[in-house]
Amino acid sequence: MNSAEERDLIFDWSANGPRRGQWPAHVMIDDETLRDGLQSPSVNDPSLETKVAILHLMESLGIETADIGLPGAGARQREAVTTLCREIDRERMRIRPNCAARTMMVDIQPIAEIAQATGVPIEACLFIGSSPIRQYAEEWSLEDILRHTREAVRFAVHEGLEVMYVTEDTVRSSPDHLRTLFTAAIEAGAKRLCLCDTCGAAVPDGVWNLVSWVKALITELGVDVGIDWHGHRDRGLDMGNTLAAIEAGATRVHGTALGIGERVGNTPIEQLLVNLKLLGIRNDDLSRLPDYVEMVAQATGVPMPVNTPIVGRDAFRTATGVHAAAVIKAQKKGDRWLADRVYSGVPASWLGRAQEIEVGAMSGTSNVLYYLTARRLPKTPEVVQAVMQAAKNSTQILTEEEIREIVRRVVQANGSVELSSNRNG
Repeated sequence: MNSAEERDLIFDWSANGPRRGQWPAHVMIDDETLRDGLQSPSVNDPSLETKVAILHLMESLGIETADIGLPGAGARQREAVTTLCREIDRERMRIRPNCAARTMMVDIQPIAEIAQATGVPIEACLFIGSSPIRQYAEEWSLEDILRHTREAVRFAVHEGLEVMYVTEDTVRSSPDHLRTLFTAAIEAGAKRLCLCDTCGAAVPDGVWNLVSWVKALITELGVDVGIDWHGHRDRGLDMGNTLAAIEAGATRVHGTALGIGERVGNTPIEQLLVNLKLLGIRNDDLSRLPDYVEMVAQATGVPMPVNTPIVGRDAFRTATGVHAAAVIKAQKKGDRWLADRVYSGVPASWLGRAQEIEVGAMSGTSNVLYYLTARRLPKTPEVVQAVMQAAKNSTQILTEEEIREIVRRVVQANGSVELSSNRNG
């Protein structure tokens, strides 16, 4: 099947009708798993060896930058950041490290020292709260925030660090305050501005308006400064907000594996990578994506729900008769592209997986025949009827062991067919 024929089979409503903007040719990704992700109150801090392995998986996915810690937090964090930087240098990895820091010299100095000791450039992500509600709670004035901003950015630049200036709770900050803070940060030497939905309070229209406004401010100032988007998922709008940020002009977006992070977490990296590939904005090899997510899940002790998009156990499974029939018919055409999309919005083959057909109460005969054929099991009418009857009486899908036992009993009763020992088909 050629690309023109493929386009004819899937109508794209997003390409028909008014659009707010155009998707960029490419957008970078910053992986926050090893910093913001570990701020979740429910995670374990992985071993240093595991962090190195996770970093290599990020590299395999084409992720451009990774926040590898906040070395100002203590000796353990400092050791981790140093080790990860040395690994990047030794293995000549493409991924570039950055580190979080408050707008305080005590946080910035360790970043500079590690960069100097390892010879690996580290981007300093200097953060401070900017919203009125945060100012009120902290008893800060705009003048206080402005002073910290100027001093911290200038100090980091003087130490040879590239700076991303991060305003916490940007989405609830006033444009007047943001104009003052962003202008000061840029004048002090910041190369990127990070817009944060720290509390997960934003909606896509608000994100679009904010990013568009910041983009216009940068143009007005006549500077070459990148825009980052950092979103949380408290309202479940993380992915929609991130896509709105990209469409409005963000050049780098943040996320974490499985969306782990403070409270209910961040934008999930696995969903981000797949959606950006589907949109044609990135073209990463995602075959190691399941390994990456599984390693993070095990290392942090975060269970992966079976219905997790992209990487969950049930992401490409069906036991429903009409769904399975469509997949089976597509497979019979010998068209992998078709079989991978006829009942799936995500191609399983991108992740090294395949569409799986199970047998349960909602299944039809086609499910059973496919299941038996795939495992080279007998598929006589008696076997099919027995499996179907067991499925209709079950409250969940039948396991392979249960189906094999049913086949064994039918085969013994008939005494005419041998049971195959092939379990994989």
